[in-house]
Parts: sequence; C-alpha cells; structure tokens
Amino acid sequence: MNIILFTADEISAPLPRSDPRARHILDVLRRRAGDSFDAGLIDGPRGKGTLVAVTPGALALAFAWDAAPPPPPPPLALIAGLPRPQTARKILSEAAALGVAEIHFAATGRGEPSYARSALWSTGEWRRHLVAGAAQAFCTRLPRVTWTQTLPETLAALPAAAARIALDNYEAPQSLGRWLAALPAGGATAGVGTAGVSDSNTAASAGTAAASAASAAAAGAAVFPPLALAIGPERGWSGAERDLLRAAGFALAHLGPRVLRAETAVVAAIALVRARLGLM
Repeated sequence: MNIILFTADEISAPLPRSDPRARHILDVLRRRAGDSFDAGLIDGPRGKGTLVAVTPGALALAFAWDAAPPPPPPPLALIAGLPRPQTARKILSEAAALGVAEIHFAATGRGEPSYARSALWSTGEWRRHLVAGAAQAFCTRLPRVTWTQTLPETLAALPAAAARIALDNYEAPQSLGRWLAALPAGGATAGVGTAGVSDSNTAASAGTAAASAASAAAAGAAVFPPLALAIGPERGWSGAERDLLRAAGFALAHLGPRVLRAETAVVAAIALVRARLGLM
C-alpha cells in the first residue's frame, strides 16, 4: 500500500498490533517511534501519520492532515454483470485504484444468483478491496458500490444526461476507442452527475453529484460529464439484455478481437475512458 487509510472513528484510538496496517507500519515501512508515514482519511484529506509509541498491544498514532482532500473521481459509473466473487474482488480493487465514482454489480440473465449471497458481500469484505485499491493509488476516495439490483433497476437509476456505452463482443459495430473519440475533450463540459442509487447495501463515498461537483470546483479540478460504462457478465449479455441496453440509450462497443476476462476488460475500458478525459 502506498498510503495507509483510516476511517474517522479510528484516528483517535490506538491501532491494534494485530491490524494489518500496524504490521505494515512496523514490518514493511520499518517505522519506529517518532517516524512518520503517508496517511489518509477515507473520503477526506491525505496527510502524515506519526508513530508516537509502540506497546505490546497497539500503536499510538498522531495525524496532521492536508487542508483539502484530493479531487473526486470523474462521474464514471461502472455497471458490471454480477460475476463470481473472485472476479468481483479484482474488479473492486482495480476500479478503485483507477478511479471511478460508482460500481454497480447487476443481476443478469446469464449470471448466477447465488453470487450475491457470497461471503464477499454478506460479511462486508468487499469494502476491504476498495480500500486496498485506493491505497495502491495513493488516494482516499472510495466509489459507491451496489450489488442487489437487477440490470433494469440499475439502468433506470442512471442520470438522464449520462453518455452510455456497453461492451459487447458479438454485436458491437465499433471499438470503444472510436466511440470515445467522438466525445467532447476532457473537462469541456460543466455538467456532472452520478447514478444516485440508494439501498441498504450502498457504500457512501464522494457523496451526491452536487457535492462532488462543488468539491471539484473548490479544488480547482476539471468537471466532467457523467458517463455510464456497462460490462457484461462472464457469460456475456443475452439478446434481451442487448435490446434493453439499446432502449436505455447505450451504444455497443468492443475492445478488439481478443476475448478478455471481465476484470481485464474493466481495467482496459476504464483506462481508455480516463485517457479520453485527459486523466492518463
């Protein structure tokens, strides 16, 4: 990890020696009492943590935070057909590392319904993978995540102004790169929005679209138009789902002739989008 992240309620208490972050500070960073390390408050500022004291059971830490948090990610909503838990773990960490505003895992016709009941979701393990991705990227921002909705429910909640593109290996008439080339240059549009889905299994991160836009403006960051990127389940979209996506305003695009794993397609597609926005 390139930055050690904490929640607001953790910074005032000792960090148990059994916590992986404590082991990282002592064994990987090799910090001793009086040394500092890069720290971040989740969805808040970065700064410096100082190892004040080491006891047999815990680390005593102190923090000094930067004046402002890093800018929010662009309003990119990733929609993925709910995959196997091991694939979802990779998508969570990689998408958080690259920087998206939202990740929606949607139930699809060719997916396995039991995936939504796996320990990844029922135990809250999913959040650990978001934190790991953000820490790798030296960022404090976590995307919102949902996993209990169907594809129609997810599409219905998207902002009307969002540009919409779905990856498909079979009926896409153009590459994702060509479709992105037709979009306005990064930062040229003032509008901003996110899907705003609300359910009990949603992780709050950058907040509402208005709050994200205000934060970006205050930080002097570029403000981008919203974009929804849909990637099918591991067995692909059904014909009915392609029709549903088209009816919802999605264009179909591909990533070339090679058939990629879902997690690889996620990384490639997000990287292309961020490059088009001038962020890579």
